[in-house]
Amino acid sequence: MASSVDLEALSETDVSVAIPKESLVAALQTPPFVYVPGTFNTRDIGTITTSSTSPKGGIRLGYVFRSGGFLSSSPLGEDGKAVLTQKLGIKRIFDLRSVGEHAGQPDPEIDGVENSWTPAEELEAVVALADFVEGGGEIGYEKMYLDVLSTYKRSIKGLLEHVRDRPDEPFLFHCTAGRDRTGVVAGLLMALAGADNDAIKLDYMLSRIGTEPAREQLLAFAMKGSGATGIDTPGFKNLCSLRESFWDAFVDAVERDYNGFEKYVTHTLRFGEDELATIKKNLAVGGAP
Repeated sequence: MASSVDLEALSETDVSVAIPKESLVAALQTPPFVYVPGTFNTRDIGTITTSSTSPKGGIRLGYVFRSGGFLSSSPLGEDGKAVLTQKLGIKRIFDLRSVGEHAGQPDPEIDGVENSWTPAEELEAVVALADFVEGGGEIGYEKMYLDVLSTYKRSIKGLLEHVRDRPDEPFLFHCTAGRDRTGVVAGLLMALAGADNDAIKLDYMLSRIGTEPAREQLLAFAMKGSGATGIDTPGFKNLCSLRESFWDAFVDAVERDYNGFEKYVTHTLRFGEDELATIKKNLAVGGAP
């Protein structure tokens, strides 16, 4: 089993380099990763820990799960459904994909699980590659992640309503890679639950490991969405990479544009202060139920 230090180091592997199979297998068998046949990049955010800090708070165990999209190459079978419903107790799945992505491959129907998808303002998942050329790509990530908060705000609001109203019903949310849109929402939830910044950034970076089984497919998806002609196209490698500086730039932008995640929830999503308090309590270690 890999330690959190091993996971941190492995998460910094360059996207153009394959993670060694032995290291990958050990990592994917280590919390917060959860093995669900037919999925990838799946983990319980309540098991996020770091080697350098003792979090004052965080999401409670067994309530909030994140993943990539369901694999078309290995469809979710009865074994995968059983893990989701019987082992993890998932009651609802939130799909954070664009109109085109959802239409092309809707989530599978699972007995006892409610599928939730709200049409976003984004018809297709596209990015402006020019934004990722400068520096390490921080400007592009800042713009892309702020766009997630705006474009997918109805989906995010629905997910937070679930937290407010159904604290005893574990849920999973995903996009295509389970990396960027899913990462933004995961970071928002962790921040509301009182997780420390190191834990939030570790969860963010772990998608480099979790997406490795689908790395080639996801590189092709990114190439299509960005219009890149190859991995050496200026800005493309930055777009496909994960760095802590991307998350830092986004958090600074949230502070600048929204005065923080909590104000985004109350001022943009229109939750009341009492509702915000309930959401925070229902998410956090020691909270409901």
